[in-house]
Amino acid sequence: MITAVVSFTLSGLALAATPVDTAHAKKKAPTKQAVKPVAAKSNTHIAKAAPLVAAVPVVAMAVADPKQQDIIADLVHTGRMVCELGNFVTVTPDPESSTRFIVQMKKNTYRMSPVETTTGAVRLEDAQAGAMWLQLQNKSMLMNSKLGQRMADECQSPNQMAVAEAMRLAPPPSLLDAPTFAKK
Repeated sequence: MITAVVSFTLSGLALAATPVDTAHAKKKAPTKQAVKPVAAKSNTHIAKAAPLVAAVPVVAMAVADPKQQDIIADLVHTGRMVCELGNFVTVTPDPESSTRFIVQMKKNTYRMSPVETTTGAVRLEDAQAGAMWLQLQNKSMLMNSKLGQRMADECQSPNQMAVAEAMRLAPPPSLLDAPTFAKK
């Protein structure tokens, strides 16, 4: 069943990306990223599907308004943040620009700029390198947006650790819980 879902999804992506010329229906040469059938007993379909799914472009709007960039820049947690698996990420303000940040993990260094989000999360991107720093209230993560992979997860500043602990002690209501109505 998983093979069918992945195959259906990938074929839908391939069809959506292929222009249709009804006036001149010609047989076209196969593209380099042609989807090949995979045996039902094999788990390799997941590994083969990942590059195809990651190739779908993610559209994000860079913040053009300097006031909005300043607001987002003020929300970015800076310093050395401990992550899972013994990793750590260091976020420092860029000395050349008050709204840019330098994000380092191991030997990788990225110059990131704020990107506007609709969710309230803080998002920094280095579009040229294909890296993204996503900061939530209780954790942050460094992602390789070209490959669609997390490079570091569960990164926390001291402020995020406090929020995570508060959420652990008093968890927010689940979206699946029944709604509670105010009594009059």
